[in-house]
Amino acid sequence: MSDYPQAPGSKRDGTSQEAAEAMADKAATLRAAVRAALRADKLTADECADVLGQSVLSVRPRVTELFKMGLIEDAGERRKNASGRNATVWRMKWKRTLFD
Repeated sequence: MSDYPQAPGSKRDGTSQEAAEAMADKAATLRAAVRAALRADKLTADECADVLGQSVLSVRPRVTELFKMGLIEDAGERRKNASGRNATVWRMKWKRTLFD
């Protein structure tokens, strides 16, 4: 889809594209929920999924979309995820003002 990251995307046709199209109506709501969770704490994508009671397969792409939009950033930390691999810890990207 050409409007990625504002809408779910896929790298190729077929099942990946079908999944992106199926998520299109829900993606904005889930991105908002991810943002709310990251306002409260720094989290990995998997931790965020746990907090939201959602599948990591739905949350991880939303985290990537938020990162591509410039709304969240790498917190410079790593934590193990359920598979035992190091995962990026994310945080909200706050815009600086003249008063910061």
